Amino acid sequence: MTTLTNLSNAPWAAPVVNHLWQSTLFAAAAWLLALAMRPHRASVRYWLWLASSLKFLLSFSLLVSAGAWLRPSTVAPIQQTVLADVVEQIALPLSDSDSATVFRVSAPHQHGNISAIALAAMWALGFSIVILRWGLKWRELRAVARNAVPSAITAPIPVLSTSSLLEPGIFGIVRPVLLLPAGIEDRLTAPQLHAIVEHEMCHVRRRDNLTFALHMIVESLFWFHPLVWWIGARLLDEREKACDETVLESGNNAEIYAEGILNVCKFCIEAPLACVSGISGADLKSRIVRIMSERVASQLGLSRKILLGAASFVAIAAPTAVGVFHADQTEVLARAQDAPADIPKFDVASIKPNKSGEMRMMFRFTPDGMNMQGIPLQLMLTQAFNVEDDCIVGAPAWAKTDRFDIEAKVAPEDAAKLDKLKREERMEMLQPLLQDRFNLKFHHETREMPVYVLVLAKGGSKLKQAGDDTAKMPRMMMGIGSLEANGAQMDMLTHVLSGQVGRTVIDKTGLTGKYDLSLHFTPEHMPSGMGQGPGPGPGGPGGGPAGAASGGPAGASAGGPPPPDASAPSIFTALQEQLGLKLESEKGPVDVIVIDHIDKPSEN
Repeated sequence: MTTLTNLSNAPWAAPVVNHLWQSTLFAAAAWLLALAMRPHRASVRYWLWLASSLKFLLSFSLLVSAGAWLRPSTVAPIQQTVLADVVEQIALPLSDSDSATVFRVSAPHQHGNISAIALAAMWALGFSIVILRWGLKWRELRAVARNAVPSAITAPIPVLSTSSLLEPGIFGIVRPVLLLPAGIEDRLTAPQLHAIVEHEMCHVRRRDNLTFALHMIVESLFWFHPLVWWIGARLLDEREKACDETVLESGNNAEIYAEGILNVCKFCIEAPLACVSGISGADLKSRIVRIMSERVASQLGLSRKILLGAASFVAIAAPTAVGVFHADQTEVLARAQDAPADIPKFDVASIKPNKSGEMRMMFRFTPDGMNMQGIPLQLMLTQAFNVEDDCIVGAPAWAKTDRFDIEAKVAPEDAAKLDKLKREERMEMLQPLLQDRFNLKFHHETREMPVYVLVLAKGGSKLKQAGDDTAKMPRMMMGIGSLEANGAQMDMLTHVLSGQVGRTVIDKTGLTGKYDLSLHFTPEHMPSGMGQGPGPGPGGPGGGPAGAASGGPAGASAGGPPPPDASAPSIFTALQEQLGLKLESEKGPVDVIVIDHIDKPSEN
C-alpha cells in the first residue's frame, strides 16, 4: 500500500492513470455503440474499435489544450453547466483534493523512486519484447516477399507467388503487393480465385494494413493493458467480416466463396503477422456459416447515423470546448504571470539600490501602496509568489546580496481597494512590478525537493493561546537566533522557520488557533538575503511583516543587531524544548518558481 501511495504521488503518475481510465471509458462506450450496430455493416463497428484504439494515443488533455489555444483572448467566462462540469472532470488531469496545497509529500520517498524505476524497467522490457517479436515476424515475411516471383494472375496491384506455405495476403502499406501461395490457381476454380482476390483488394482499398499498424503501436506502448489486445481481436474479426460483405455485395456466389476459403485453409497456415491482411483471421466456422447464410447487413438508418455523429461530436468537441471556455490546471498556473484583474497594479514605483551598508530591513504597507527599505530581490520573489525561499529556483546570485529601497503607490482612485485585500493579495501586486521593472520571466515546475514537516513533539504543544487583544493584529518579530510572536498562526511560524532551516516547512500539527510564543536558538545559517541582520517574517491580514506592524525596522537598532547566543540550542532542539514542536525531514514533489530571466532595475 505504501508503494502504491508513493507512486500515485509521483508527478507522472496522475496524468498516466488519468489517460488510462479515460481510454478505458472510451472503449466501453465504443463497445456499447458496437452492440447497437450489430445488425449493420461490419465496417461501422471496425471504425468504432479503431477509434477506441487510437484514443490510447490521444489524451483528452491534448484536445483541452487545443481548445485553450483556439480560445480568443477576449472570451468572456460563461456559466458552467452540469454536462460541462462532467466533461471537464473527465478531460482534465487528476489533481490533489486540496487545491490550496502547492506541494505533496510522499514517504518514504526513496521507496517511491525505487518502485518507479522498477515499473519503468518492466514497461521497457515488455515494450522491447513486443517490438522484437513483431520485428522478427516482419523480417521473415519481408524475406518471403523478396524471394517471391511474379504471378500470371492479374490484379490492380502486383501479384507475387511464393513457395512458402502462406495464405493469400496483402504485404506492405505504401506499395502493397498480393502474396499468393505457389500453385493456388491449380487448387481453386476461376470463380473461387476471383472471389479470394476480390477479398484481398478490399483490404487494400480499406487501408487495413495501415490502420492495424497503428493499433500495433498502441499494443507496443500499452502492452500491459489487456483491453488493447481485446480491441486488436475485435479489429481483426470486423475487418474480415467487412471484406466478406463487400465480396458478396459485388455479386460473388456465397457457396463458391465459402468453398474457396475452405480450400485455401486446407494447405495454408496462418498469416505470420497481424498487420498483414489475409483471407483468414476470424473464427472460420462462424465465418463460413455467416457467408452461407447470405445475410446482407443493413445500411445505417437516419437515427443510427445521428447517434454515431453525436457520439463523435461529443468525443472531440466536448474536451475542446472545455479548453475554449474553461482554464485547465496548467493555465491556472500560467495566469500567475499577471496579477488578477480585481487586484490593482502600482501606478508609480521608485526603485533605488540601498547603499547604506546597514544590515537591517523594513517593510510596511502604506494607505496607497507599500514601502520597502534594504530588501533583497530574493525576499521580494518569495513574498510576491507566497512561497518559501527554496521554491525560487534559478535566481542570480545578486538577488540575495543586492538590496533595494522601493516605494510603490497605486493610482488615487485605487487606494480604497487596498483596504479590502488580504496580505497575500497585496504581496501579489509585486508580480507585475517585478515583471515591468526587473524584466522578470518565469515558469512553474514540479520538482522533487527535501522539505520539513512540523508536527507535535512527544508531550504535546507548549504554545500559549493568544489573548483577544491580538485578534486583529498578529505580530511576529524575528531576530538573529530569536523569534517573538503575539497572536501568530501556524502558517506564519512555518514561513519563518522555512527561512531559518532553508527548506519548505509544512504544518501538520493540527493547531488552528493563534498563539504567543518565544523561541531562542543558535541559527545554523543566515536566512537568504539577510546578510548579518534580521529579516521580516509574515504578518497578519492588513498588516506588514515582522517588526513592520508599528512601522519600525525589523527588530534592529541603528547600531546593528546583537550577536546570537552561542550557548542556545539549535532551532530543532529549541522547537521541541520550548514550543513542544518537532521538524521531520521528508521529500516530495514541490511546485517551484523557475526564474528564466531577470535584470537589475535602472534607478529612478
